[in-house]
Amino acid sequence: MKGNFVTDSIKYVGVDDKDLYLFESQYEIPDGVSYNSYVILDDKIAVMDGVDERGQDEWLDNVKKVLNDRKPDYFVIQHFEPDHSGSVEAFLKEYPDVEIVGNAKTFSLGANYADLLEHKQLVVKEGDELKLGSHTLKFIMAPMVHWPEVMVTYEESEGVLFSADGFGKFGALSIEDDDWACEARRYYFNIVGKYGAPVQTLLKKAANLNIKIIAPLHGPVLSENIEYYINLYDIWSSYKPEEKGVLVAYASIHGNTEVVAKYVAKKLQEKGEKIAFADLTRDNMSEAVEDAFKYDRMVIAASSYDGGVFLPMEYFLMDLSYKTYQNRKVAIIENGSWGPTAGRKMKSYIEGYKNVETIGDMVTIMAKAKEADYAKLDALIDAVIEAGK
Repeated sequence: MKGNFVTDSIKYVGVDDKDLYLFESQYEIPDGVSYNSYVILDDKIAVMDGVDERGQDEWLDNVKKVLNDRKPDYFVIQHFEPDHSGSVEAFLKEYPDVEIVGNAKTFSLGANYADLLEHKQLVVKEGDELKLGSHTLKFIMAPMVHWPEVMVTYEESEGVLFSADGFGKFGALSIEDDDWACEARRYYFNIVGKYGAPVQTLLKKAANLNIKIIAPLHGPVLSENIEYYINLYDIWSSYKPEEKGVLVAYASIHGNTEVVAKYVAKKLQEKGEKIAFADLTRDNMSEAVEDAFKYDRMVIAASSYDGGVFLPMEYFLMDLSYKTYQNRKVAIIENGSWGPTAGRKMKSYIEGYKNVETIGDMVTIMAKAKEADYAKLDALIDAVIEAGK
């Protein structure tokens, strides 16, 4: 995509937000995020989605420039989350005669966010089409990807899938990023990851479409190697490991558990394993969640705390539970100066996950690791490697 060009008749009018620190007030985005919107120019003009209120003035300016004194006929709302609907009322004030296009849930849910009653409404359902001239929009319902009102739109003449939050990623478009998968994966598992079954349903519908371009609501427009992106989404939404490898995630109070975790990670790497390493007390939690889903195995090490497990580890395991972590293998290391309890708590989370096996025997460290403890750690390391075969 160069400038505002998607195709000759489909223009990008979205905006970058490089000042937002936390997306959804919880996910760090050091490279910002984009709020994407598109205009389809034809006999009839359709504007595809809005942006966050933070970018509404720039967005409205972008829309006006592309319209070049014309007025939009339709405003298609695929997803009413505030990072896309925060600008809806400003848009409707600017273009009061536009017809809002959405499904029944769009309007019932959207009424909680914006006053839509005074405007023309076109309610669409699965498979409905809207002709703009040479362009035809086909509407495909995608409930719970990742809100109940979500739909996606397929433009038939140019093969463009307007994919709502699907195939989105973190990162402003003005910041170059050649590794789409990294921030797209983090975005997927933290934002959409709980809803694998609805994503699978959408992918089955998309399999019948001749998709040449994917235009998401966050991140770059995708126009090459479409199968690559669809294949990743199939892997992610079916909860299969993407790669062989091990996430070593730890939560250490005074540093003794950290020493053990680093030992395990170093030995695994020396023996040829691909490793991700996360200090849950300091590192970006959403990246640890991403790596937990990326790899087929995980080692968790944590200190005991207040009769349970040190809270950063509990938050992490709870987050994995929310995201329906499954189909993996996990090894457990606990530490406790006088009454170790972390292992019991961590194991209770593991037992609550679907199709997740415990690797080897749990290793218990009493404060600092002793020579005998390292022999147990070595045995656990071997078990982790064997579990990956």
